[in-house]
Amino acid sequence: MPKAFPKEFRADVIRVYRESDSSMAQVAKDFGISPSCLKRWLAIDEHDSASKSSGSSSGSESAELREANKRIKLLEQENEVLRRAAAYLSQAHLPGK
Repeated sequence: MPKAFPKEFRADVIRVYRESDSSMAQVAKDFGISPSCLKRWLAIDEHDSASKSSGSSSGSESAELREANKRIKLLEQENEVLRRAAAYLSQAHLPGK
C-alpha cells in the first residue's frame, strides 16, 4: 500500500512543478515520488480547482440573481403605483365633475 503524503507536501510539489521549467519526471525525482503519482496529483488538483471555481461563481451568481429579483419586485411596485396615480388623475379631469 502506498504511503500517504500530507496535503501541504502535495501542494508544494504541485506549486514547484507549475512554477519551474523542469520536467514532470525531474520534479518527481527531486521530491522522491513517481512521475505517475505527480501526474495523478496534478489531475486531482485541476479537478478540485475547477469544481471550486464553478461553485463559487454559482454562489455569486445566486447572490446577483437575488439582488436582481429584489430590484424587479421594487420596479413592479413602483409601476403599479404610477398606474394607479395615472388612473386617479385621469378620473379627476373628466368633464362633468
